[in-house]
Amino acid sequence: MESLPFVARRLALTIFVLLVSFAVYAHNVSGQTSTLRQIRATGNKRFSEEQVAELTGLQSGTAVGREDLQAAADRLVGSGLFANVKYAFQTRTDGLVVTFSLEEAPRLPVYFDNFPWYADSELNDAIRGKLAFYDGTLPAAGTAVDEAAGALNALLAARGIAATLEHEVLANPIGDGDVQEFHLQGAGLKIASIEFGDPAVSSSKAIRVHLSEIIGTEYSRTKIDLFLTEQVRPVYLQQGKLHVQLGPPEVRLTGNPNQKLPQQIPVFVPIVAGPVYRWKEIRWNGNSALSDLTLTGLMGLRPGEIADGIAIEGGWDRVREEYGHRGRLDAKLDAVAKYDENAHTVSYDAHVQEGQAYRFGTMVVTGLSVTAERRLHESWLIAPGGVLDKAQFEDLLTKLETHKERVFGDLPVHYETVGHWLQADAAKGTVDILLDFK
Repeated sequence: MESLPFVARRLALTIFVLLVSFAVYAHNVSGQTSTLRQIRATGNKRFSEEQVAELTGLQSGTAVGREDLQAAADRLVGSGLFANVKYAFQTRTDGLVVTFSLEEAPRLPVYFDNFPWYADSELNDAIRGKLAFYDGTLPAAGTAVDEAAGALNALLAARGIAATLEHEVLANPIGDGDVQEFHLQGAGLKIASIEFGDPAVSSSKAIRVHLSEIIGTEYSRTKIDLFLTEQVRPVYLQQGKLHVQLGPPEVRLTGNPNQKLPQQIPVFVPIVAGPVYRWKEIRWNGNSALSDLTLTGLMGLRPGEIADGIAIEGGWDRVREEYGHRGRLDAKLDAVAKYDENAHTVSYDAHVQEGQAYRFGTMVVTGLSVTAERRLHESWLIAPGGVLDKAQFEDLLTKLETHKERVFGDLPVHYETVGHWLQADAAKGTVDILLDFK
């Protein structure tokens, strides 16, 4: 059995520890400070713990309080690099350990529009000199984007280039998704000419017609890349050259590189046409409402034919439309190309998620007179409970926008826009049509 003095000493020690813990807790709650000993991070994927610590602006060994920790969390969110930030701290006798729980924000590829004085590698290096974590991508907005812009402005100023730097999120001109585009406003540069690495492009009458639309206009890689994507690439895809490589556009100048650039910029576009591919086959899975034979027929290509890339895209569209005819509004199609580089053939594995077949529920109309609404309902041919044909819905919208007399006859109806929605109820398997005339 322990002696009374020993028990008393243990009780006294316990009370002392509790009092110290309470004092530290009160110390922090009251807005006072404690020494920061360590910064930890969880949820970080692209960033090291050291990089996160640097972004917080906190310094280990300095005195911090709750306001400092919240300000650090706000800085992380304000950078645009993190969609969500939470923090927790642990009190030790020698100070605080703070842990930031992070959800990283999506990043966009950086795209430099009109900087002909520099290679992309130079522009990327300038940003990396300011942002050590930079990997060619940035968030949609935030202080990280502003700091990147500051680094580019410093590079331009060193060369005496007077123009206003702007940045904007735009659709990727050469791929899917969006890009963070940096553009110079007021650079005053014009596209003097565009030369192609493949002479066949220059001899195409259709391409020459569209090329005249951008020659002499403001120099812009975005504009040139869009031209390549929309006008040049389809020519190669129709020829079965599915791996054609276009660009990137190059500015080829002669003379002293230290001299001021001319206002008229000649552009060269490298082209690697690649081989011609032929159609081999397509393998379907996940489909039941439509047979393999029906789906393959909708594609419209036969084995051995040139794999016309434009025709292939048209085939995917026809498949989606056929599901729309059958009320399968949620149908999804995922097709993966398989290339045989020896035989120069292409085949596809196509997975279909058909979804359920929706039936028409009701049509809710606002903004029309009673008579006009009645005629609108009379022009709609699908009865409640019938399978909703999406094509008929789209045909109705076209009539309302361009041929309203086909819906309302000689009845005078005045509106400028028609808001339209398909409101699906998955549980009931029905779709209501909502039309708002304004």
